Amino acid sequence: MTIEDSAIMPEAFFTVDGDSYLPGALTRGPWGGAMGGQVVGGLLGWGIEQSGIDPDLQPARLTVDLLRPVLLEPVRIEVAVQREGRRIRLVDAALIQNGRQVARASALFLRRGEHPEGEVWSAPVRIPPIPAGSDGLPPGMPFLIWRYGATATGTPGLAAGEWEQAHSQKFVWARLIRPMVQGHPLTPFTRLAFVGDFTSSLTHWGTGGLRYINADYTVTASRLPDGEYLGLAAASHFGAAGVATGSATLFDRHGPLGTSCALALAQPADAFQPPHPIS
Repeated sequence: MTIEDSAIMPEAFFTVDGDSYLPGALTRGPWGGAMGGQVVGGLLGWGIEQSGIDPDLQPARLTVDLLRPVLLEPVRIEVAVQREGRRIRLVDAALIQNGRQVARASALFLRRGEHPEGEVWSAPVRIPPIPAGSDGLPPGMPFLIWRYGATATGTPGLAAGEWEQAHSQKFVWARLIRPMVQGHPLTPFTRLAFVGDFTSSLTHWGTGGLRYINADYTVTASRLPDGEYLGLAAASHFGAAGVATGSATLFDRHGPLGTSCALALAQPADAFQPPHPIS
């Protein structure tokens, strides 16, 4: 990347200061004065990718544990390779803030090879059309998101609307439009790590709004996403005694590519406060 490219790159979520990453205002999440889970997961995914990955290895699984609120303060990333084999690589990463671990991630990479013949059953997935008219970069907007419910018309934003209107399957298209770290362009793996956090709101949002905060999320992928848009189709929600699990299918413009799931705990109805005019 040239200096000229860096100059026109949009404001990133983080800037580098020695071995620390300084969060910008866009990292603030919807659950109070802390970073959003998608930003935490995105930074951990970015750190894992920076450790050096063989291009013939597929990022097949990423699990992000959101251990405690990550404050809008400097963080460090610690990365460790847990297994290095001919066909498999397992990498762990931890986010350190004020001397303690606040989040962690585990990524499994599998070597690509010849695909077996034959057909294997999988449930069909309905994919809404990619949104039109999404150009531009409004100030203060970290990403673009469109929600789909009972109708084929997407609703911009993540505050209210169609997801509360009907008790039906939910869908979302998301487009990450800012780099995770200043000076480093977005990659498909970072997009995957970021968007996986939307699984919780997609699968746990009900007629009473978003009443759950996620404790973790996992994405699996048979291939890397292609293009700026990543989508999710809700597949399930099961809840009891304030604990919920939700799953979704991940897709891009070519079709399904993997799955995601999120575990969550019940929260008060007024706890979710989107900080940005995401639309």
